[in-house]
Amino acid sequence: MNANTPRQRPAEREEDSSLFSRTARDLPSGRHQFHKERLMAQIHDEQRTAAPTRSPAPAAGRAWWQRLPRPAITLPATAALVAAAVAAAMVTSGGPADHGVATGPALTTPIGAASAKGVPQLLDRISLAAAEASHPDVQPGQFVYIESRTADTFLKTVDGKTSLASHELHRRQIWKSPDGTEGWLIDPAVNDSPEGETLSLPDEQGNTPKAHLNSPSYDYLSRLTTDPDALLAKIYKETEGHGNSPDQEAFTTIGDLLGESYPPAELYSALFRTAAKIPGVVVVQDAVDAMGRHGVAVARLDETSGQREEWIFDPKTYVFLGERTVQVEKRTGEDALITPGTVTFTSAVIERAVVDGMKQTP
Repeated sequence: MNANTPRQRPAEREEDSSLFSRTARDLPSGRHQFHKERLMAQIHDEQRTAAPTRSPAPAAGRAWWQRLPRPAITLPATAALVAAAVAAAMVTSGGPADHGVATGPALTTPIGAASAKGVPQLLDRISLAAAEASHPDVQPGQFVYIESRTADTFLKTVDGKTSLASHELHRRQIWKSPDGTEGWLIDPAVNDSPEGETLSLPDEQGNTPKAHLNSPSYDYLSRLTTDPDALLAKIYKETEGHGNSPDQEAFTTIGDLLGESYPPAELYSALFRTAAKIPGVVVVQDAVDAMGRHGVAVARLDETSGQREEWIFDPKTYVFLGERTVQVEKRTGEDALITPGTVTFTSAVIERAVVDGMKQTP
């Protein structure tokens, strides 16, 4: 969807919501399938009339090359060395390395109203649309290719004075083999070489870390349960002690799988049913991705940081567009510079595909 695509009107959203309410209630045998087929037909009609967009969905865990660390995340031991190096760079240079990406003023946005009303219905629609989307399997020797546009806002200290700055919106390309041992990244905010850098294992210390929820491979994801209750229990167990709260870390973990990974089709659909079980999830009716595309967001407020993580979807086709993190509450101390409305991270998925070789594009 582009910025000129008409957004869904409130009346349309209410009609869809009432349709799903009827589906969820005590209907006679066979009527659930009738309403599901009716809804999917409506989605398909809207997909044919909406402006084309290329990105059926699924982001990867928080390996260091994928984004700046979130606040209060407990890093795996293998990532600690990298985190220390990043911290050292920030102390000596006054902020994250620019690598040729110019910095500008902080990114800001109006803070959209959030509501818990309609969350299960929206996530049901997104899950159904995900189940219907074309989603080829990844074979040995192939690579998952994801192209996106990203930008972020950060605290920058120069000569003892701290201010907010941002990396400009830029192109990011990543390739990963299904077993996670081969990969390549081109991102000027991470490396100033136009050729990019290898993500292949073992790493510079000779380590070959095992894939896990916060740094998954396609093969790892293909072995995960698709039962929402069992999957959520696994997420809580494996991320225990990470993030600012168990519920927020569970939400963040699922969100990371949407933007820069490629969950198998059944798991991808199940992720949304799983997210519906996390307390505190809300809907933001109008959110904007990094490319300016308007959508409806599934979101959750981190009570500790005061930041709201938003997953943005096309309001008609329910295709995942991108994500952003918005400061919605006032902070104290140096963090007070990150005022409400500051966008600390934003992304837009441009392309997601399976290709036959490293650095090959669709």
